[in-house]
Amino acid sequence: MSELVLLCLFSFLAGLIDSIVGGGGLIQLPALLIVLPNTDLPLLLGTNKLASIAGTSVAAIRFYLYLKLDFSIVIMAAIAAFIFSFVGASTVSVINPNILRPSILVLLTVVAIYTFLKKDLGSQHLFETARARQIILAPIIGGIIGFYDGFLGPGTGSFLIFAFVGIIGFDFLRASAAAKIVNFCTNLAALVYFIPNHNVIYSFALPMAVCNIVGAMIGTKLAIFKGNAFIRNLFLIIVCVLIIKLTHDIFFS
Repeated sequence: MSELVLLCLFSFLAGLIDSIVGGGGLIQLPALLIVLPNTDLPLLLGTNKLASIAGTSVAAIRFYLYLKLDFSIVIMAAIAAFIFSFVGASTVSVINPNILRPSILVLLTVVAIYTFLKKDLGSQHLFETARARQIILAPIIGGIIGFYDGFLGPGTGSFLIFAFVGIIGFDFLRASAAAKIVNFCTNLAALVYFIPNHNVIYSFALPMAVCNIVGAMIGTKLAIFKGNAFIRNLFLIIVCVLIIKLTHDIFFS
């Protein structure tokens, strides 16, 4: 019982943070690994994905109800992400994901420095950004980050937000909404594999999903109420935490 309570608490926190700037995986998956140390990894991954997709779907719906968003652009990215998430997952058995960790660390560092120095980044939504360019770039972004999520995973939400802000021209609030929709598709792609293979512990996953939803509802309300500056600052914090975690994994594990 105490295990379930702990996991539900961490799932709530994961839903809260993830609905705003991504990074919920930094909280929820490590909690599963610590609280259930003797459980097979595929079971933990499937349980994590089922809990995560619940909060992600609710966050996406709430953003949809409150924001004006170009869903045609987002859906193109989401479809590509779904497809390439499968490809990334299948590649894990061929290529060791640890090979890419130093490159991801460098990319995250560049993202953090660029966001910190460019104070107006994501402060305004660029409605007039060339649509033809968005149509071309959206599926490319979805495909690359979807592959990464299936292959490795940490920081997927943060990379999506940065891409939607820096490349597509969304503000931070709409980029966070777009990231939820794309992230929903990558999680769904993973569950299409995990559920038929019985890699979900439903006695943990379902209560965690409820808590993740509650966290996501509070998180989206905070994001909409607080706006772009709040999301930008939290985004920088989460990216810095990711940098610290990857540095530890590369040099001290």
